[in-house]
Amino acid sequence: QVQLRESGGGLAQAGGSLRLSCAASGSIVSSFPMGWYRQPPGKQRELVAYISRGGTTNYADSVKGRFAISRDNAKNTVYLLMNSLKPEDTAVYYCNTEPTRLTWGQGTQVTVSS
Repeated sequence: QVQLRESGGGLAQAGGSLRLSCAASGSIVSSFPMGWYRQPPGKQRELVAYISRGGTTNYADSVKGRFAISRDNAKNTVYLLMNSLKPEDTAVYYCNTEPTRLTWGQGTQVTVSS
C-alpha cells in the first residue's frame, strides 16, 4: 500500500515562509498528478495546489502568487513552498494524487501567527 508522509510544517509569523515535503512510497509522484490540500480548523479539506505529470501547475485563488508546488520524481517527493504566509493559511496540510486515490497521511500542521 502506498504511503504518504508529509513534513516541514511548524509555527511561522505572518509574512514568513515554510517549505513542505511529501514523500511517497513507490513511484506515485511520477505516475499521477499530485496535489497539496489543507484543512483549516473546523472546515473542510480543500485543494490548494496541483501539479500535472507534465509539470503544469494550478493554484487556489487564495494562495496564487504566494505558494509554489514542485516535485522530484527521482526522490518520489512533492514540495510546497509557501511564502508571504497569512494567519488564514493555518491548517493541516496533506498531499495526495489529484483526484485523490490514496489513503491520507498524517498531514503536517502549519500555524501562522499575526
